Amino acid sequence: MADTVQAVDVEIPDPWKLPLDTFDVSKAEIFQHNKHGEYFRRLRKEAPVHYCPDSMFGPYWSITRYNDIVAVDSNHRQFSSQKSIVIGDTPDDFDTPMFIAQDPPIHDVQRKAVQPAVAPSQLSDIEALIRQRVSNILDDVPIGERINWVEHVSKELTTQMLATLFDFPFEDRHLLPYWSDVTTTSETVGIAVDMEHRKQELMKCLEYFMRLWAERAQQPRKFDFISLFAHDPETRDMIENPLELMGNLMLLIVGGNDTTRNSISGGVVHLNNNPAEYAKLKADPSLIPNMVSEIIRYQTPLAHMRRTALEDVDFNGHKIRAGDRVVMWYASGNRDDEVIERADEFLIDRPNARRHLSFGFGIHRCMGNRVAEMQLRILWEEILNRFEHIELVGEPQRVLSNFVLGYEDVPVIVHAK
Repeated sequence: MADTVQAVDVEIPDPWKLPLDTFDVSKAEIFQHNKHGEYFRRLRKEAPVHYCPDSMFGPYWSITRYNDIVAVDSNHRQFSSQKSIVIGDTPDDFDTPMFIAQDPPIHDVQRKAVQPAVAPSQLSDIEALIRQRVSNILDDVPIGERINWVEHVSKELTTQMLATLFDFPFEDRHLLPYWSDVTTTSETVGIAVDMEHRKQELMKCLEYFMRLWAERAQQPRKFDFISLFAHDPETRDMIENPLELMGNLMLLIVGGNDTTRNSISGGVVHLNNNPAEYAKLKADPSLIPNMVSEIIRYQTPLAHMRRTALEDVDFNGHKIRAGDRVVMWYASGNRDDEVIERADEFLIDRPNARRHLSFGFGIHRCMGNRVAEMQLRILWEEILNRFEHIELVGEPQRVLSNFVLGYEDVPVIVHAK
């Protein structure tokens, strides 16, 4: 991810020693240094609905408990996605509408258009292809030498899956994670970037996809994202609004890239940090599907989603004003021990492991959740078939973002059976 390789060298204050009225959990370095857990623990305990009057994004509310997040996420009549889905505002001169950042009916129409690409029947049809690609990637992993798991496996697998879902030219597939990183590396999530350069790169993305759209529109309808958009009566005119087209394409790219990539990386990290769970997995591979859900919960690949209050709302004794930013911290809700027993523990046989917030809740729940789960399931099935152990041999390097909870480098040595 651009501009995130070097860790920000700052001292992260002890959250238990700070006055609550000075709390600002939007600072990206808190997440890069993996210190956000204690900040959210204190907020859940003492100020689960917390107002920050001053941040680099302006004032905002933090919603940190599981049930409160569900309440906001499922109430699009009072809490809108339209202004922005991240804590920062989109620049007015580069507004890229996307259906996740829309409310009904636009959201429902555009989401419905591409839903068939990730329907269970379609995923069943491509499972063999995904397994073959996973096998090829793992067979190319160097044995017995230090590698970056992110580059060798996490990024490559998600890139190939994205290329499949978009029916994207395979030889250019590396462009997809690059564009995803350009999208998520932004001042709107706490990263200083050259916004003009960012716009230029995203315009190249748009030009590429407009060429593909023109081709697909002239061909019979297929089950890739571009063809589905181009042929649906409700979305085929999207080509006339290029920024809206780009917004929706980037939503699908980022959604398919960050969640899976960082869960693939996070799984290796969490199993190494919890060797008893790794041993449990090796002893009983039937735990893989449940473990996949636990990895996604424990990692929480996207730390937050934001809503904007449409009207004055009394929420748990707090007066949220119309226009206020309301940030749902999924990374906190997934560690709420009032709802999830032993929430801070990584337990691959956890009951009700799918009861997590990583995919969102309500009408905006991630439509690609089954794709992510399928990739992770197949990956771990194939890992156990061929490797004795994936050994973490250094400190993982996390990205600088208050939105994407991910990794730049997960140094490992892979041991063959």
